[in-house]
Amino acid sequence: MVRLGAAIVLMAAAAALVGPWLSPHDPLLQTLPLRLQPPSLGHPFGLDELGRDVLARAIYGARISLLVGLAVVSVSATVGTIVGAVAGYFRGLVDDAISRIVDVLLAFPGILLAIAFVAVLGPSLTNVVLALSAIGWVVYARLVRGIALRARELDFVQAARALGAGPAWILARHVIPTALPAVTVQASLGMAGAIIAEAALSFLGLGVQPPTPSWGTMLDAGRSHLFDAPHLTLFPGLAIAVLVLGFNFLGDGLRDRLDPHVGVEPGR
Repeated sequence: MVRLGAAIVLMAAAAALVGPWLSPHDPLLQTLPLRLQPPSLGHPFGLDELGRDVLARAIYGARISLLVGLAVVSVSATVGTIVGAVAGYFRGLVDDAISRIVDVLLAFPGILLAIAFVAVLGPSLTNVVLALSAIGWVVYARLVRGIALRARELDFVQAARALGAGPAWILARHVIPTALPAVTVQASLGMAGAIIAEAALSFLGLGVQPPTPSWGTMLDAGRSHLFDAPHLTLFPGLAIAVLVLGFNFLGDGLRDRLDPHVGVEPGR
C-alpha cells in the first residue's frame, strides 16, 4: 500500500510541478468553435464548454488541490499537536477547557462549518485554507492528547522532570516526538480529506473562483453537460478519486509500518 499510494502521490506532485510546462495547451485559451469536443489525439481529455483543454486544466487543478492540502495539513497538524500535547501533559483545567472546545467542534459536520466560515469570510483560496484549518486541528489535538497522557507517565519523562527540566523542554524533546509517528499517519489521511473538502467548496462556488482551474469548479461546470459531454465531469472526478485513494493507501501503509501493535495478536 505504501508503494502504491506513494506512486500515485508522486505522480500527482510531478504533474503539478512540471506538468504546466509540459502541457501543449493553455488551460485558459478558449476555442469556442470546438467547444465540448470529445477526447481526441490532440486533446486526450476533450474540450470544455468554452473550448478549453480539459487535460491542461486538470493538471493545473492538481496544483490547487495539493497546495490546499499541504497548507491545511501543515497548519492543522502544527496547531493540533501543540494544543493536544499541552492538554495531555498539564491535564486539570487546561485539559478540560481544551477538551470541551474540541468536543464542540467535533459535534458539527466539518464541511458545514467550513461552508459557514467561507460564507462569512468570502470565497477565495486563502479563506478556504483558513476555514479548513480552523476545523482540522481538532483531530490532531485529540490524537496527541491521548498520546501525551501516556507519555507523561513514561520513565524517561519522569526522570527529566525529576532532574528539573521545564514543561516546555519536556514537551519539545519527549512528548511531541513520541506523537510524531501517529501525526504523520493522520497527516496523510488528512491530505485526502482536505482535497475532498476543497473540491466540495469549489463545486459550491465558495472556493477557487473561475477562470482559475480547479477540480471542483470543473465538476460544477460539467454537471450541466452530463449527457452531451460526460468527459467534463469524468476526468476531474477520476483525478479526485485517484489522488484521494493514493493518500488513503499511503496513510494506511504508514500506519502499519509505524505502529508496532498493528497485526499483533492479543496477549503477545
